[in-house]
Amino acid sequence: MIPTIVIVVIVLALVLWAVSAYNGLIKLRNLVQEAWRQIDVELTRRHDLIGNLVETVKGYAAHERGTLEDVISARGRAMSPGQSPAQQAESENVLSQALGRLIAVAEAYPDLKANENFMALQTELSSTEDRIASARRYYNATVRDLNTKVETVPTNIVANLFHIERAEYFEAVGEQREAPRVDFGQRDATIPPPSGYQQPTPGTGSVAPEGGSPAPPAGGTPAP
Repeated sequence: MIPTIVIVVIVLALVLWAVSAYNGLIKLRNLVQEAWRQIDVELTRRHDLIGNLVETVKGYAAHERGTLEDVISARGRAMSPGQSPAQQAESENVLSQALGRLIAVAEAYPDLKANENFMALQTELSSTEDRIASARRYYNATVRDLNTKVETVPTNIVANLFHIERAEYFEAVGEQREAPRVDFGQRDATIPPPSGYQQPTPGTGSVAPEGGSPAPPAGGTPAP
């Protein structure tokens, strides 16, 4: 009688654990899907803004046909349905590269750069890029949690039993390993130091105030 009770208790414990593990996996899978939907919302907004940006540039630089067509083609590819997260990230990176070339072209048109609609679209697009980066970090964190459960013992037993699979990260394939981003030509800009910042003078270890002469080394006078 006692062995039977022990066996029943063990079986019940295993069933309860399996149910708990299954529910945990389903919860993580739902979080991954919810996080991806948020990324999809921001990507849709990104594609709409880029479309409007192309139309604005076209009004000032319609003869830049090759650059405009590259952006339109890359945007169409990025908007293709049914892409996996990895495929979507690669499409977005291609779109970012084409968009970067379009922004570089716009630099040659002062009237376009000063256009209020163009400036507003750039601001909105930059804000959207930030939201995509934030949503990407959250999505990848939930993917990591799910994949850890799917791959580790003993929850991998339940995952295999109910065909709960690993999820894909949203990151680029190849050389570019970061979220799609547009810098509007400011990535290589030289940022001046703050007022009063003192910079070391090469070879002396002394510092000079911005716009001033190098300070003499301690205990001596400046060389002639």
